[in-house]
Amino acid sequence: MDSGARSTSEYKKIPLKETLESLQTTANGLSGAEAAKRLALFGHNEITEKKKNPFLEFLLRYWGPMPWLLELAMGLSFVLHHTLEGIIIFVLLTVNAVIGHLHSRGSQKAIELLKKKLAIKAKALRDGKWGMQESRDLVPGDIISIGLGDIVPADAKIVSGGLSVDASALTGESLPVETHESDIIYSSAVVRRGTARCAVVNTGAHTYFGKTAELVNIAKPKSHQEAVMMAMVKYMMYFGIGALVLVLAYGLLANLHEHLVTMLTLAVIFLMGAVPVALPAVLTIVQAVGAM
Repeated sequence: MDSGARSTSEYKKIPLKETLESLQTTANGLSGAEAAKRLALFGHNEITEKKKNPFLEFLLRYWGPMPWLLELAMGLSFVLHHTLEGIIIFVLLTVNAVIGHLHSRGSQKAIELLKKKLAIKAKALRDGKWGMQESRDLVPGDIISIGLGDIVPADAKIVSGGLSVDASALTGESLPVETHESDIIYSSAVVRRGTARCAVVNTGAHTYFGKTAELVNIAKPKSHQEAVMMAMVKYMMYFGIGALVLVLAYGLLANLHEHLVTMLTLAVIFLMGAVPVALPAVLTIVQAVGAM
C-alpha cells in the first residue's frame, strides 16, 4: 500500500470491506513482519516536533518591543559617554535573557519527561494474538481493540462493536458521539462507553489530529498571556514616549539647546522607566515552576 494514499475523510465514505482491501488487511490483523515493513514505510505514529536551535532561541530574547527600548536606551548611553549606565542596561538585558532561557529549557525538559511517562499503549492483533503495543508503533492496517476510558491512538474505522466517544477537543462537539460499525473515530478522542474492534486507517501526521496540529504550527497563534503582556508593554511604551516628547518639547521652547546632553540623558531615563524590564523573566519563571 502507498503511504498516505487516502485521507481519513475518504475512508469515512467507503464501505468497511473496501477499507480493509485498501489497507491490505483482514479482521485478523497484520503479521509482525508486515507491521515492521509498514512502520519503516509510514514512520512512527507520532507528530514530529521541530527542535529549535537553543543558541538561536537565546539570541531571539534580545529581539522584541521590550528589548528594543532597552537597546535604544543603551545606545543613547554609549553615545553620551555614560558607559557605566550602558553596561548596566546590557547586563539587565542579558540577565533577563539567561534566566528566561534556562527556565524555559527546564520546563521543556519536564514536559518531555511527562510525555514519556504518559506514553499510550494499545491492544493490537498481531500474528493472530492480542498484545499490548506502544501507540507510536501502530501502523495503518493494524486491528486494535478500544474500550471505556481509552484514548483513541490513531484514526480508525470500526470493524465491530460500538463506542461513545468524546471528540470535543478536535471537533468542538460538546456531547459524546455515538459510533457504530463502519464509522470513523479520530486519534486523541476519549472513549466514554462501549468496546469495539477497529482498523487503523491513518497514523501520525496523516491523522485528523496531526493535520490540525500542523495547521496550528503554521498559523503560530499568540497566547492570551502574550497578548496581555504586549498590551502592557505598549501602554507603558506609549506613556513613556509621550512624556519624553512633552519634556523635550518644553526644553526646545525654553531655549535649553545648550543642555542637549542633559535632555538626551533624560530621554534614557524615560526609556528605562517605560520598560517593565523583569516582566518576561518573571512570567517565564512562573510558567517553568508551574510546569515542574
